[in-house]
Amino acid sequence: MYKLLALIILSVSLLSCNGQQNIKQHASMNKLKYSSSPYLQQHAHNPVHWQEWGPDALDMAKKLNKPLIISIGYAACHWCHVMEHESFSDNEVAAFMNDNFICIKVDREERPDIDQVYMEAVQLISGRGGWPLNAFALPDGRPFFAGTYFDKQKWMEVMGQINDLYNSDYSKVVEYAEELTKGINQNPIDVRNQTDELAFSMDDYMSLKNQWLKNIYFKDGGFKRAPKFPLPVAWEFLLEYYYYTDDLEALNAVELLLNKMAMGGIYDQIGGGFARYSVDEKWEVPHFEKMLYDNAQLISLYSHAYQITKTKRYGEIIDQTIGFINRELSDKNGGFYSSINADSEGEEGVFYVWSYDDMVTALNSKNIELITDYYQITRNGNWEEGKNMLLPVSKKKKFAENNGLSIEEFDSILNEANDALFIKRSERIRPTTDDKILTSWNSMMITSLIDAFHAVNNADYLKLAIRNSNFIRDNMLQQDGSLLRNYMNGKSGIDAFLDDYALYAQACINLYSATFDKQWLDIAKNLSDYCIKHFYNSESRMFYYTSNLSEELVARKYEIPDNVIPSSNSIIAKVLYKLGHYYDDTEYLNICEQMLVNETTNIMRSAIWYSNWASLGGLYANGITEVAITGKNAVQYSNEVQDNYLPASIFLGGNSENLPLLKNKTGNTETTYYVCKDKVCDLPVYNVNETLLRIYASKIDSK
Repeated sequence: MYKLLALIILSVSLLSCNGQQNIKQHASMNKLKYSSSPYLQQHAHNPVHWQEWGPDALDMAKKLNKPLIISIGYAACHWCHVMEHESFSDNEVAAFMNDNFICIKVDREERPDIDQVYMEAVQLISGRGGWPLNAFALPDGRPFFAGTYFDKQKWMEVMGQINDLYNSDYSKVVEYAEELTKGINQNPIDVRNQTDELAFSMDDYMSLKNQWLKNIYFKDGGFKRAPKFPLPVAWEFLLEYYYYTDDLEALNAVELLLNKMAMGGIYDQIGGGFARYSVDEKWEVPHFEKMLYDNAQLISLYSHAYQITKTKRYGEIIDQTIGFINRELSDKNGGFYSSINADSEGEEGVFYVWSYDDMVTALNSKNIELITDYYQITRNGNWEEGKNMLLPVSKKKKFAENNGLSIEEFDSILNEANDALFIKRSERIRPTTDDKILTSWNSMMITSLIDAFHAVNNADYLKLAIRNSNFIRDNMLQQDGSLLRNYMNGKSGIDAFLDDYALYAQACINLYSATFDKQWLDIAKNLSDYCIKHFYNSESRMFYYTSNLSEELVARKYEIPDNVIPSSNSIIAKVLYKLGHYYDDTEYLNICEQMLVNETTNIMRSAIWYSNWASLGGLYANGITEVAITGKNAVQYSNEVQDNYLPASIFLGGNSENLPLLKNKTGNTETTYYVCKDKVCDLPVYNVNETLLRIYASKIDSK
């Protein structure tokens, strides 16, 4: 049906349009200048009469009986900018849009709930998606056609065909909308009955590695595909797999990925931070936008790998990437901005690439041959149009030796050159920054800063995490227990979604583990209780993405498979599992177990796209280890333990019996460590090393 829909629409005869139609007063008719979204502000001067999503736009469409154009994108999206320039800034195109449609612009990062609905539509029709997402819908919001990027000619053709069909055969359009909406509303969740057996066994877990092995590109790391996204959650699974099994093949796969990305164009060699993805298989040619959520997750991944391997380069990348975020994505009030655009001066990546002559000028001919050889810079360019990306040679130590230098001498020269290149690059016109602050992405940043703190022992990172969490608590957390999603220019106005609640709860658990400040754990518990009350569906036994208090759209969706960000359901399930142990709460544990049971088939069938679920499965099968640390220096010594990679443990302590597992364990003058599992604690020990031995001994012998 959906393929037929696309075929019919694209075969309808084109309705001619007059490019000279009157578009006077378009500026006053474009409502986006009032928006809090930087992405919507980018379209505020289009001749298109854009409106924000809301009752005013929908009511107007119903009153005028005009179909909707719902155009969805985000500030760092390159092809969104291309379509804006080619079509939405064009008077002819705008005239046709204004005359025949009610035009709505949506920032997918502010309103992922809307994006979910219409992305499902385009995927049902074409089998693929992306941004910009352009959907055509009835005045009530039900979509009947959707696509992604269109050049100007194709966009005019599609609009003409749809306008003709809408006016000549409205009943057919309604039929398409009903069928498509029916498909969007399908939420196939396999609600399985719990049994006395484990929801997920260690044998189940052990069998999953092969799904990674057959998809890994062992030459250049990552998965066998292009474009290549880092997908940090997929590689976190392999690190955890190594923890449980000591399987070096799993660890080596992660190290290969991290090493290749560190040496590729996807990593900003002089400014720190990662681009969103690579367009090639070698991680060399990035799509240049930098997203907060990617960098947060990659800080965590490199931190965990550093804890295991102590690889010097991983520590450098952690520091450089946090330095980039502090320098370019930090708000004075304690929040972190969302992204940096790929484009500047109307061209993608121009801020980051170099001509040979630019390099010579920046370095003032000092060590120019050495540095250009190291970064594989040529006069003709190593990329397109005579431009060069900084692509370090694969073996820095050997390169130094071949040039008669020690690695320390070469590092000194390289650092001086990178500083010079950074200063020269700073003189260029910078890409724009999307300076809205999102609860979910900031929560991921809190977690990454705590992970970095444990990895490289930089106390400033913990201070940053606390500052960021204070910002969310003070600006996003409401008196009724609800959260807001966005913050811009001192204002917050969008109700939060499940990922905001789940990720902030997760961040608060991690912050409690690092500080033993129970306010954070209590916030995590309150957020989880709010989710159970307002997001949980007792029939599907999963969590909706939107609250029962949220605006009603044409569909209420679940977010279940993991993607570039782990799904909100997998995150909240992990949160409930940990809180269930912290508070000895069987309701939390039962909800989590049922969610895992529901998704076991999907995990076993497609584990890479259920990586965080698979991670939960491993934690469930192994069982969680509870580490209680009390005494005068409990926090300090707890963090010494946590400086090691311990993904199957939770930490609690201090000098107050404020949690069930701390009962009768406080009051010690000497720092005392209790390692517990299944509510049974070993005899106390009094040093970090013995504690670590007992934690490691608590793992299931899966070898």
